Amino acid sequence: MKEILLRQKQVLFFIIAGGLSAIVEIGSFKIFSTYLPHFFAKEINFHGIHYPLSNIFSTSCGIITNYFLSIWFVFERGKHSKKKEFVYFMVVSFFSTLLSLVFFQVFYSFIFKDNINLFFYTLSPEMISKIAAILLVSILNYSIKKKVIFNG
Repeated sequence: MKEILLRQKQVLFFIIAGGLSAIVEIGSFKIFSTYLPHFFAKEINFHGIHYPLSNIFSTSCGIITNYFLSIWFVFERGKHSKKKEFVYFMVVSFFSTLLSLVFFQVFYSFIFKDNINLFFYTLSPEMISKIAAILLVSILNYSIKKKVIFNG
């Protein structure tokens, strides 16, 4: 078991960093989606797009958290300069954000319609959609970040 963990250390650290980033993203989404509609009535449904600002702001929080966790714990640096690495990371994250927003809209509009009761917490359709979108995009992010941005 120890050998497997040592060989898969990077994947394990990526999962941990991703999990922590997801907690930041989901937590900030909960905060933004609760309070932003008080200031922007269209936040709940802006021309068919549900929670656009909440998604963008929370995803940005998750991306920034993930960047720092990635450079500190997951990937080795050295393939690019710090500036270039940051720019690549942000470009990949921008496209990941767009993809995440699309997945969120599809999940929220067509798939997740009911709450899920976890006994200690009830997940709303928007939270379930956000979690599902994060999981899908995370798989793509690991591959791209490992091969393109950091020492692959």
